[in-house]
Amino acid sequence: MSTPIRHPYLDHPGPIAFAHRGGAADGLENTVAQFRRAVDLGYRYIETDVHATADGRLVALHDDTLDRVTDGAGRIADLPWDDVRHARVGGREPLPLFEELLEEFPDVRWNVDAKAEPALRPLLDLIEKTDSYDRVCVGSFSEARVLRAQRLAGPRLATSFGTRGVVGLRLRSWGLPASVRRSAVAAQVPESQSGVPVVDRRFVRAAHARGLHVHVWTVNEAERMHRLLDLGVDGIMTDHIDTLREVMKDRGVWV
Repeated sequence: MSTPIRHPYLDHPGPIAFAHRGGAADGLENTVAQFRRAVDLGYRYIETDVHATADGRLVALHDDTLDRVTDGAGRIADLPWDDVRHARVGGREPLPLFEELLEEFPDVRWNVDAKAEPALRPLLDLIEKTDSYDRVCVGSFSEARVLRAQRLAGPRLATSFGTRGVVGLRLRSWGLPASVRRSAVAAQVPESQSGVPVVDRRFVRAAHARGLHVHVWTVNEAERMHRLLDLGVDGIMTDHIDTLREVMKDRGVWV
């Protein structure tokens, strides 16, 4: 039985394929070029992360520094956008502003991890300014941050659980008492954490009983993708976008 649709963001036939950072395996993560490749393959859900620059511009980048993936250096929060804009991923692709991505890919829905507190208010302001409530789900490891986002933006905003929310749902799945935030629309989780399984039939069943989607990250092997889809998860995030596409096509669920 399909999970009820609690928010327009989740209105999609069948399990959702998420391009994690656009498809990080290609080496150009979180760039317009990589997002375009995912879209050209047929992806309509893309996962990314955002950080705020020193002057409040919202940059799509996983790390809090430029050092790992670009030819630049320094903490995003300490640099103005005019400096950050000159950095190149893989030595050739610029970092995009999230506002540009919303405009460049009007048919894409974005799963956005607000990596640090200074990014939260600019992100919510941008969602309001562009009326992108149906196109953006906000997540974070910090349950306090996503709860704050929900309180600031109201029920129009889709949010996923932070770590504390996931733990609560895992405990509930074992029949143990725990609080579970009702305003979330999805549990976005690793398959396991520190050797402890997170996603199994009990977890999926507990989430679905509360009207929650289960989205699993970051799954790069076809065998694991098949296993999770057999469990009834509602979405998979992957770096290997070609692999997930083929798995879903083989199962007849690629849309």
